[in-house]
Amino acid sequence: MSLNDDLAYAMTPLKLLTLPLGIWPLQKYDIFSLVRCIVCIFSLTVMMVVLFFEINFGSGDAYVKLDGLMVMFCAVLSVLKLLSFRIYADNLVRNFSSAINDYFAINTEEKRTIIRRHAFMGRMICYSIIFFAYLASSIFMLAPMLADNNDVQMNVSIKNQASELPVPLTWALGNFNLSTNLYLLISVVQCILLMLNSTSDCGCDTLFLAITLHVCGQIELLKIEFINYGMKNKNINEDFSKLASRHHYLIEHAKLLVNVISFVLLVQMLFSCLIICLIGFQLILALKSHDAVMITKTITVMSTLLLQLFFYSFVGDYLKCQMGEIAYSIYSCDWHCLPMKLMRNVLFIIMRSQHPVQLLAGKFFVVNIETFMAILKSSLSYLSVLRVMLDA
Repeated sequence: MSLNDDLAYAMTPLKLLTLPLGIWPLQKYDIFSLVRCIVCIFSLTVMMVVLFFEINFGSGDAYVKLDGLMVMFCAVLSVLKLLSFRIYADNLVRNFSSAINDYFAINTEEKRTIIRRHAFMGRMICYSIIFFAYLASSIFMLAPMLADNNDVQMNVSIKNQASELPVPLTWALGNFNLSTNLYLLISVVQCILLMLNSTSDCGCDTLFLAITLHVCGQIELLKIEFINYGMKNKNINEDFSKLASRHHYLIEHAKLLVNVISFVLLVQMLFSCLIICLIGFQLILALKSHDAVMITKTITVMSTLLLQLFFYSFVGDYLKCQMGEIAYSIYSCDWHCLPMKLMRNVLFIIMRSQHPVQLLAGKFFVVNIETFMAILKSSLSYLSVLRVMLDA
């Protein structure tokens, strides 16, 4: 595989998702990219406000309000991610520019295999999240058509169709008779906004997770270099200094990534716990009423949310393990044959590895597999309370 093929394999899906949003780190940050980002944020904000009014003043049933609440929460997350990725654009640019340099530095097949494997992991995460997100959006678009509404007639004037839109607007259009053209126009606009919401939310996730996995791949390469380090090196001091500098360099870039997502990840954890609980309650209602469309919709949305949480937890746990294993790799080299001065430096690196960089939500809440299990337990606990209230 050529260098261009490796770069295209790793970067192309991320570029296709984030360049239209104006947050692609390797783009030219000009007025045009800023306008794209502002248009996306403004569109999602309008959608969020409309859903807020629909939840509070709409005449829809519990299904409609729960759907609106879920989509509104996703819109909030999308806006926060777009803002964070623009505010901390320098952090992302530094990491992606470093990733390009890393690809140019590949000089062995072993390094290429490791980098390619982590790029494959990022690609699979991208495909998985995007597939379920787009599937959920498509079900929202098709739900009015799939619903059993035998009393609705598609004439020149469609009556009471505000509740049959992909995103119902009963608070604003409940008393109006919509023409066919206006109904189709509103439906198309809402479908575009739903797809934009999915792309913004999951596109930012895949961008962040892919570059974090690349940093993990670089740490794995560094571990191999530490293991192979020893008395065979001609310039022991110089070579060790390069490895120590590389270790510090990767730690700093990992911290830059944590700063980008810290606050957004805290909001996502809180919202996800609430949404999973509400969607689970909605699924129970749908199962009792044998509503196949609602069952499919809730299962798809829950799968998307659980995948997002799992991938963040998995990558956070993987980053922590890779950082911590630097100590074991340097201990595996011939450190006992090194000069006394270098042996002290080895201790400093081991001490630094005992406090690895971790993916934090709000800079205090560690995101790993244990966090994922805790969120699931909390969501199921709240869901059991709601289920008891329903049975009562």
